[in-house]
Amino acid sequence: MTEFDPIEEDPRVPFRTVLLSAAGLWLCYFILATVRWEMYGLGFTAEMAERRAIVSLAGVIVTLGLWLLLRLFDRRALWMKIVAALLISAPVAVLLADINLWVFADVSAEMEARFAKDGSVPAQDDNSDPLADVPLSGEEPAEAMPIFGFAVQLSEIAYGRYFMMLAWCALYLALLTGEKARAAERREGEFRRAAKAAELRSLRYQVNPHFLFNTLNSLSALVLTGRTEAAEKMIQTISTFYRRSLANDPTADVPLREEFALQRLYLEIEGVRFPERLVTKFDLPAELADLLVPGMILQPLVENSVKHAVSASAGKVTITVSAREEYGRVVVSVSDNGRNGPDTDIRPGFGIGLNNVRQRLEARFGREAGIVSGPVQGGYATHLRMPIIGKSDDRD
Repeated sequence: MTEFDPIEEDPRVPFRTVLLSAAGLWLCYFILATVRWEMYGLGFTAEMAERRAIVSLAGVIVTLGLWLLLRLFDRRALWMKIVAALLISAPVAVLLADINLWVFADVSAEMEARFAKDGSVPAQDDNSDPLADVPLSGEEPAEAMPIFGFAVQLSEIAYGRYFMMLAWCALYLALLTGEKARAAERREGEFRRAAKAAELRSLRYQVNPHFLFNTLNSLSALVLTGRTEAAEKMIQTISTFYRRSLANDPTADVPLREEFALQRLYLEIEGVRFPERLVTKFDLPAELADLLVPGMILQPLVENSVKHAVSASAGKVTITVSAREEYGRVVVSVSDNGRNGPDTDIRPGFGIGLNNVRQRLEARFGREAGIVSGPVQGGYATHLRMPIIGKSDDRD
């Protein structure tokens, strides 16, 4: 039975992806905020960069904490995920703003003191900018300012951080949706492969009962005519044939040499019935012996040659099983020189076996394989054209 890798029932964004996304967000913040600060030309470059790096590292950690809360809603409806992101991002933004003011407290005080000494305060744009580090408004440093002033600065920075967190939440939800889409695609692929395996198994099992019916009829004929020695030989050959044919997975491919060996065994069984009429010929080039083909794909074709050519003829009939490589494909042929039957596209009763082979080829290879069957001069031939899918390293 073909085994498939299990599909994760609850797809989640991998931690590595979450970590990289959080690190990427805060790296962008660090770079853009640094460039913005230099454009203002306010000085304190080293001090600001060092503290901004600390804030960025803390931001990554806080963002991972936000992720731990958001992932609790991974299996919820989309609207619940959005509401959770909107609500959870608010206290997270306040925490980030508080960390920001605490880390920049000393350099903020130093900057305020310098600007007060110089008698100038740099003009600032909207302090709700997500890239704002320290709102400079000419007020007291954060450690000495009134509670109301501190709350204003905290809210101004928190406002910007809130939208930063919402942007990351949107990215996380997009990543989560992508993971679920990929899981659905994998699951659909699993179902398709399982369905194809079931179809191949069903078609393969159609071959065995048909073959068993024919061989038991042959064995019965030998027993009824008193040919016990031939019947015993036939039983031994049948045993060997089934031991080899049933040992493989019904959906598995087998080396071409094994397929030829199985058909040789089958024709040996039929040779007991028709010792004077059946002649066999096998032509398998050594370079093609290890190419893989569907197991027992030739069985219905060989059976029909025996049934419609050998059994219906009074003289000798040669059944030829051959293989060749042609234009990057392996072509396997089953032909006979039996002249019986009307000169039509298919022999009477030949459609079932031919359809089985055609359906198996289509299930296994799709449009990459083809089958051509019809009368030839003096007999009948069927050619299977299959892609070269690999070679087997096994040796009998």
